[in-house]
Amino acid sequence: MKYEKEIKKAFQVSIPVMMGYAVLGFAFGLLLVSFDYPWYLAPIMSLFIYAGALQFVAINFFNVKAGMVDIAIATLFINIRQSFYGLSLLKRFKKTGKLKPYLIFGLTDETYALLTTIKDDDQLKKRWYYFFLTAFNQFYWFTGATLGAIVGSNIRFDTAGLEFSLTALFVVLCIEQYKNLKNITPFVIGAIASIISLCFIPSDKMLIASIIFALVLMFTFKKRVQNE
Repeated sequence: MKYEKEIKKAFQVSIPVMMGYAVLGFAFGLLLVSFDYPWYLAPIMSLFIYAGALQFVAINFFNVKAGMVDIAIATLFINIRQSFYGLSLLKRFKKTGKLKPYLIFGLTDETYALLTTIKDDDQLKKRWYYFFLTAFNQFYWFTGATLGAIVGSNIRFDTAGLEFSLTALFVVLCIEQYKNLKNITPFVIGAIASIISLCFIPSDKMLIASIIFALVLMFTFKKRVQNE
């Protein structure tokens, strides 16, 4: 089979995300139909939007009938962190050719975590490995969301607390990154930036503020270490 090595490696690496996305996607599907939206919105959103946290937030947008401008601004602040991810992958995606648009579209927090913590195998065709890894992750989310919406349309569930499932996956990935890096400094800086932003910045702008503050602290710390 063509690209067999790349497919096998991508699947093996993506198994942790599969375990999380299948459950999270299912939770999203359940939550969506619990607000009496049609089940087919789940696969449509997962195919063309594919932004886990934003999809959960979008349900509230729909529910309160938020305006297009409000949705656009909120979406920008929620997903602007992806810009920082992209900047760190410019070199890695440089030779991906026609696959680059999809790799950019499919760059989620979890896919980024895998790309930056799993060492590349030099025997693999990198761009196709990246493609299959991204595609597997989206497939897991798409399948989970679709199944959740279908099941939720036929069986009623208590969906209280389901939104927290996405946060739980972020925590697990953070722990995995620490195990690979063996360096607690970035995590301490991130925690400090988050706490300060949480205390002094409005909650709707807290995420982008904490990212910017963390970057400033990281660059300052790195420069000081280099000077020493």
